[in-house]
Amino acid sequence: MRFTCEKSSLVAAISVASRTVAQKSTIPAIEGIFFQAGMDLQLTGFNLETAITVSAEADILETGACIMPARLLFDIVRRMPEGPVSVSVDENYKVFIKAGHSNFNISASNAEDYPELPDVENRNGVSMPQKKLREMIGSTIFAVSENQSRPIHTGCLFEVEGGTISVVAVDGYRLARQTYHPETPVGRTMHFVVPAAALKEVEKILGEEGNVTFTLGPKHILFEIGNATLVCRLLEGDFLDWRRVVPTDCPIKLVANVSDLAATIDRVGLIVTEKVKSPVRCVFGDNMASFRTTTTIGAAEDQCAMAGNGQELEIGFNCRYLADALRAVPSEEVCLELKNGLSPIVFTPVREEDDFAYMVLPVRLRSN
Repeated sequence: MRFTCEKSSLVAAISVASRTVAQKSTIPAIEGIFFQAGMDLQLTGFNLETAITVSAEADILETGACIMPARLLFDIVRRMPEGPVSVSVDENYKVFIKAGHSNFNISASNAEDYPELPDVENRNGVSMPQKKLREMIGSTIFAVSENQSRPIHTGCLFEVEGGTISVVAVDGYRLARQTYHPETPVGRTMHFVVPAAALKEVEKILGEEGNVTFTLGPKHILFEIGNATLVCRLLEGDFLDWRRVVPTDCPIKLVANVSDLAATIDRVGLIVTEKVKSPVRCVFGDNMASFRTTTTIGAAEDQCAMAGNGQELEIGFNCRYLADALRAVPSEEVCLELKNGLSPIVFTPVREEDDFAYMVLPVRLRSN
């Protein structure tokens, strides 16, 4: 195998492929990057759960394939002088890397040792803007569960139903949903759960321009993003029926400025830490809401203006969960929907063009 590639392109490709290289494994081959030089140059990282393949523009002088050490190769190439980098691999898997006056000689492995990647037929994919999917992942993944006793909730649910594409995450204390309405209806129905670890890699690869296409296989999902593809195993099990748990008949509805409300919550939360926990006590009045909390560190109290009458409803919440939800709201204003002191708070859109919901379960308050 022999090829020449611009340093910047090769560094970028190695960086992307390395994200799914196994750090430590009983299979040494997956601790490296699989290089394949054919019609173009392709680099693959695979940790047996998730695989990323990225192509790079290169002048292929001799086709071939091998496995190169990921960390060492990245360190070598990124320190080389700018310009073209020449790489050649002989029959004994000795790798010769040259750029300018810099020369390196390292060892590679036989490509036949690399495990076979999951196969997903590239047809009937669903396309949407990369920017929109990145926003949807970033606005929901914070609510994914870390509890391995319910593995299905350690990922995000994707729902494709005719004219909508939704991403949903739950962790037992809160729920996050973002929905996209394509200009052209998808015309099919799909439900699948993608592990959070894989979605974080998808989020990093997604850009501002162009479309992303995802294709569902029997046990895997394939994302095609520009010159990169990511395929990962789906989570199996019964995901929470989120439509049944989100309240829809809340008698109290208030409208708040997202930035003002988030700043208020952040200030009150300054004396709440992971070691010193205490719920924030919220009282929703007439065009005003007060927030206060007391810990061993001290006490904090603040107010935020709101449109509407909260009927002096008092309810407690985890301060961080409220802050996380508000950071994910994509608009300047948000509607707060409340029922009683033991029911969740639901953040919903004020504008018709938005479609989201953030639900946070209450915390039982001690009497004064």
